[in-house]
Amino acid sequence: MNDTRIISYAATYQPDFKRINLEWISESFAVEPHDLEQLDHPEDHILPRGGAILLALRDNTILGTVAMINTAEVDATKPDFELAKMAVAKEARGLGIGRLLCEAAIDFARQAGASRVWLESNRKAVAAIQLYLSLGFVEAPLKPSPYTRADIYMELNF
Repeated sequence: MNDTRIISYAATYQPDFKRINLEWISESFAVEPHDLEQLDHPEDHILPRGGAILLALRDNTILGTVAMINTAEVDATKPDFELAKMAVAKEARGLGIGRLLCEAAIDFARQAGASRVWLESNRKAVAAIQLYLSLGFVEAPLKPSPYTRADIYMELNF
């Protein structure tokens, strides 16, 4: 995957960010209101307070996305990041792009001085959960979620 680059989000990539995420969500789940809030308005729901969106780019095509949302209390001394909107275009799955995105997201959190990265997923996403485990995430008790599909909570503490 040395021809795939991880780049930072710009507003021109919002349609790709939305398309790739809607593709994977709608394969197995219902698209929920919170999905659309984040996908339609990432500048309002993801990027504030030091959040980021990273994109996998190859041959001028966006093939994957991951968002890092700072969920720490406003007065916290260190950020906590939710790893969210992790998606790889159907035609690019199995090529290691998800791993590249996750590694870049974890590096972003470390460089920001985060104390942890957490995520919610669904146990049907077997490949994603295996990836998260291989990167050091551990399952923790499920917390209240805006997503009905969330049935597993994982975190990586630094």
